[in-house]
Amino acid sequence: MKKITTKKWNASEYLDSPEIIREYLKISFEEGDSEQLMMALGQVARSQGISEIARKTNLSRQNLYKALSEGGSPRFETVKKVVEALGCKLSIV
Repeated sequence: MKKITTKKWNASEYLDSPEIIREYLKISFEEGDSEQLMMALGQVARSQGISEIARKTNLSRQNLYKALSEGGSPRFETVKKVVEALGCKLSIV
């Protein structure tokens, strides 16, 4: 019998276009809670490079990792900056 190996699924490996990123964040926002949205933001930020997001937001890499990690509790201002650095906008409809 052949041994099957698996690895943990990592969404950030598939977030490779602005359209996919926007749709992923939109679905996470509409269907999840704030913790799910923060997890999605963290995955997208890692897919784009935390260093690049830190540069665009004028926040330190360390603070971004902490804010976007599981159990992190970022300020709204941080979330807004990260969303905008990813080329997205927050809106209320």
